[in-house]
Amino acid sequence: MQMGPWQLLLIAVVVLVLFGRGKVSSLMGEVGKGITAFKKGVSEGTKEIEEAAAEPKTTETTPDKDKV
Repeated sequence: MQMGPWQLLLIAVVVLVLFGRGKVSSLMGEVGKGITAFKKGVSEGTKEIEEAAAEPKTTETTPDKDKV
């Protein structure tokens, strides 16, 4: 079932009437902050993965000086 533009408009009006304009705008502001934080976290995670993949894999062994 797909919602048309009239159904979406009706839902928006009902939400606006129930919660008021101030509450809806503050809620949308919080949703925007959440989306921004999510995108930032995803980009930082991707950057860390790319940096880890770019680091050369060296397996240096240091000789033990205590061995005879």
